[in-house]
Amino acid sequence: MMKLICLLFVVPAMALAQPAEPEPLRPFLASVQDAMQAEDRPAAERERDANRLPLQTLDFFGLDENMRVLELIPGGGWYTRLLAPALYEKGQLYTAIGSGLQRSGLLEQPGFDKVTVLEPELEITSAPTDRFLGIAPFSFGIADLDAVLTFRNLHNLNEQGRASMNQATFAALKPGGIYGVVDHTRRHMQADDPENVRRVDPVLMIKEIQAAGFEFVDFSDLHYRADDELRYEVGRKTVAGNTDRFTFLFRKPE
Repeated sequence: MMKLICLLFVVPAMALAQPAEPEPLRPFLASVQDAMQAEDRPAAERERDANRLPLQTLDFFGLDENMRVLELIPGGGWYTRLLAPALYEKGQLYTAIGSGLQRSGLLEQPGFDKVTVLEPELEITSAPTDRFLGIAPFSFGIADLDAVLTFRNLHNLNEQGRASMNQATFAALKPGGIYGVVDHTRRHMQADDPENVRRVDPVLMIKEIQAAGFEFVDFSDLHYRADDELRYEVGRKTVAGNTDRFTFLFRKPE
């Protein structure tokens, strides 16, 4: 009898129970989300959200609205378009290396006037016909940054170029500053071949970035793709837009 009475009270209570509301996004991520949903954002860029997961990726890197952030080799500015509005009021966004497309396009648009383009003097050490770019040691000419981010760029550099990039990044960060790296995954210890030229060995990347002085903090499986067999060039139809990518977080020691 007692069990029946308890049941009479429990069942109505369960029926009235409402699912818990999701926690509100912290201000930086809310601003990124607003930028993702902006009316003037190109449709072609929106289509990549489901694959690139910018909100989750930037959350993993721990970015905040008051940070000074450098985006390396920004290309046409896919991430710049999201980072600049989120850092506009309290932070600062810098871009460096290969920012020419932005100068004549995105950075001329309203709301991107605070983005600062850094122009380090680069000495290219590789031959013009080389597939991978070699760069002599250089400086970004800035210090005390909170974060440096690079999305799918290290695969374009040779060993010397990556070392110079990592060392310059280390020097530009303040103690405790973070280095966020995303790139296409190559099979561990696989030699260069025509199908993997835009992939890099994640174990080698950890080793090289640690050699520049960084601490390895964490990794994320946000961009793990089980159906990418790591066999084909990232532009092939079978994997284009759905490559397996490693997502690493490093920190400059305090």
